[in-house]
Amino acid sequence: MKYLVISDIHGNLEALEATLKASPSYDRVLVLGDLVGYGADPNDVINRVRALPTAAIIRGNHDKVSVGIDGVDRFNPIARKALEWTITRLTTDNLKWLTELPRGPVRVDELAEICHGAPYDEDQYVFDHAEALRAIHSAQRPLCLYGHTHVPAVYTLKKSQPQDGRSHLQRGDILDCTAPAHDAPFHLTFNSDSKYLVNCGSVGQPRDGDPRAAYGVLDTTANAIVLMRTSYDLAAAMTKIVAAGLPEVLALRLKAGR
Repeated sequence: MKYLVISDIHGNLEALEATLKASPSYDRVLVLGDLVGYGADPNDVINRVRALPTAAIIRGNHDKVSVGIDGVDRFNPIARKALEWTITRLTTDNLKWLTELPRGPVRVDELAEICHGAPYDEDQYVFDHAEALRAIHSAQRPLCLYGHTHVPAVYTLKKSQPQDGRSHLQRGDILDCTAPAHDAPFHLTFNSDSKYLVNCGSVGQPRDGDPRAAYGVLDTTANAIVLMRTSYDLAAAMTKIVAAGLPEVLALRLKAGR
């Protein structure tokens, strides 16, 4: 089975369409939350995602606020304004659909599960080793795919080998972190003696200095995942944001990839 892994689209239709066009052949899609917020096309993005052959999909923090599950108080003024704008634009049908999205983690199969922030807290940002270690220990599958940070990252925790020969995880195990390079796809093959926490990056608003849309392709037959990037019509997405009356900084940060 081949899964297209997408996260944090944030109302960026141009980035989503480019990702779907650039993606190698896949069977099903995994969506890791935050379909809306920041971008100018929340309804079109939702409609496009709803038409995809999804295997699993979960909500993100912006999705929750857009449907009233959470409030806007914890967001900065710019994000708050974008969410308030989004709330007034969503159709009744799409509001209902967003409301019914499950929280993570959600099991995909025997290999993988998906969450938005972390397996133990859907709103937790995983940026450092301590947070990643807690997340990977709380994951119920060998591979946990997460989003929320908008930054691609791969954490690998190798299981210890005690004297009885049985492999298991211990709190003292060493966690390795890899930041995928911008200039080439990142290939990772899974080993049975390790657990993995993987962020494929953001489709609609990357924050690692590379403005291209980020996504992944998980191949369970090959027991591997590839993290990729693709360019999209950045100018069109930026123009839509400004024309919608959203804060101009949201357009500028798309260009900067921050």
